[in-house]
Amino acid sequence: MRTLPRLRPALTLVFALVVTPLTTSHLAVNAQTAGRERTLFVSAVNDKGEPVQGLGPDAFVVREDGVRREVLRVSTATEPIDIALLVDNSAAAQDEIPFLREALSKFVARMAPGNQIAVVALADRPTVLVDYSSDAKRLSDATGRLFAQSGSGMTLLDALVELSNGLKKRETPRAAQVAVITDGPEFTNRYAKDIASALRDAQVALHLVTVGSFYHAEEHGIRERSYLLDQGPRASGGQHVTLLTPNGIDAALQKIANELKAQYKAVYGRSESLVPPDKIEVSPARTGVTMRGTPARGQTGA
Repeated sequence: MRTLPRLRPALTLVFALVVTPLTTSHLAVNAQTAGRERTLFVSAVNDKGEPVQGLGPDAFVVREDGVRREVLRVSTATEPIDIALLVDNSAAAQDEIPFLREALSKFVARMAPGNQIAVVALADRPTVLVDYSSDAKRLSDATGRLFAQSGSGMTLLDALVELSNGLKKRETPRAAQVAVITDGPEFTNRYAKDIASALRDAQVALHLVTVGSFYHAEEHGIRERSYLLDQGPRASGGQHVTLLTPNGIDAALQKIANELKAQYKAVYGRSESLVPPDKIEVSPARTGVTMRGTPARGQTGA
């Protein structure tokens, strides 16, 4: 009796040859598409500082090194945020401490659910009071125990660099530093340009609330802080809220909270390049709206 040839291995081989190239091709196309898209987290507010809702892709203008890019899609940002909350507890903040306690407690109660917040005191040296946590009670208890350290100065610039370097290692797609400071002495050997570079490298937005006059002086710490107040928030996609008295701290922090909770996720297309852009800008396509944005963290490719 003749024995029929065994066909199963041949059929299996042919199937593998057909399927494997298709899978590899699809992966390559997906990777190429992802490499040509970039994401920005964008705040859009009106003249009163209130979030503007319901904007579509045509409302956003994105430029890389001055070259306009096509905005492909826009949605409400739902990604969690890592927030470093920096608090001035130096001697100069003695009169502001009661206002700080109340305002910070309300801020963490508003932002803690779903996000990770660290509370950092600035007197003498940056001191972590609570590491990143979403426990609103724990965070609120820490802010409620704030007190001014007599004879101490502030270390804002040092804290911003250290926290930026720490945030760079974390995987959350959105990150922000929110600092509330008074106009007392600043102790640092750092330069404002180094802080701006650290914020940019970590893709962290800096939101500053300053209480007092903040006169410029040529003493190193005061001078570099003055430069930072002018450059840091704007370059990082954050904002600078100036107050003359501490009565407005609560309203200022709630304004920042409103803005962070109402951010847009704007995805735009770009050409392939081995060199990342030096400057990414987002602006509104219509008047009456102010936009500021920060690139999403963890994006691969140039």
